[in-house]
Amino acid sequence: MKHFSLLLFAVLLTLNSNLVSGQGLENDQIYLADPTIFKDNDTYYLYGTKGDPRIKGEGFLVYTSKNLKDWSGPAGATEGYALIKGDAFGTKGFWAPQIFKHNNRYYMAYTADEHIAIATSDSPLGPFRNDGKDLEAPVRQIDPFIFFDEGKPYLYHVRLQDGNRIFVAEMTSDLTAIKPETLKECIYSEKDWEDTQKVEWTVAEGPTVFKHSGTYYLLYSANDYRNPDYAVGYATSKSPTGPWKKAKDSPIISLKNTGENGSGHGDLIIGTDGQLYYVFHTHLSSKEVHPRKSALTRLEFKGKKLFKKNEEVIWMKISGAE
Repeated sequence: MKHFSLLLFAVLLTLNSNLVSGQGLENDQIYLADPTIFKDNDTYYLYGTKGDPRIKGEGFLVYTSKNLKDWSGPAGATEGYALIKGDAFGTKGFWAPQIFKHNNRYYMAYTADEHIAIATSDSPLGPFRNDGKDLEAPVRQIDPFIFFDEGKPYLYHVRLQDGNRIFVAEMTSDLTAIKPETLKECIYSEKDWEDTQKVEWTVAEGPTVFKHSGTYYLLYSANDYRNPDYAVGYATSKSPTGPWKKAKDSPIISLKNTGENGSGHGDLIIGTDGQLYYVFHTHLSSKEVHPRKSALTRLEFKGKKLFKKNEEVIWMKISGAE
């Protein structure tokens, strides 16, 4: 029995070593967690939290596509990175970027060292840079999403206090700081599908906000990202600052309708066909969380309710990869 245990340990160690080195991963699959897609002119740009151990360095890689199906890259200005460690705030934990265009400049809001920072560039490919400073805050904060409503910028983000909790605050017009007097809590994980493991530190994170037919929608993910039940739900409001009413039909993206563990934390993109898509990540497999895989699914409205279309997920693949 002792020899069998040693053999089993050796096999598991070998499997883990292969995973860390990247052996056994698909050459064409894109491994980005917390993905986001930004469209500029006729090109789509895909960014996210780097997971592929075969790609060295730290920061945010970027891939490009003309049709949301065939991707190439990494294509960033610096060794495939749109933002690379050393060019901007952060030493580790480069997570959950959002990219947008404002006043003819490209902006990246992102997490590093469990703080939020904003970098700018002349191109979606980068290099994105800043002065090495983060957004000042009294607590750790992650997962930024900046939404403009009638020209006014709002920062939706997650504060790490008594759980991962989603907040919103107005920003200054130059996007260098929040207005602390405007800070409001949006939603937090509390019961049912949002806390299937009954944990002390509950999670609501990965906010995305948009407006449709006069109603504001806040998409978010709940449960720990390592939990197979990590999933996406939404809430609605008549104002960008709430109050928010959680949808009774949540979650709309989950293991139950994707068949994939850990389906969550992404962003919305409207295709050239006018179709609404949600880009998100899943666990590597039913047994392994990392590296997480990037995927797309179609969403649709039925009245004011938001649904995932009943079809298989679309994996983010590099076209022509061997």
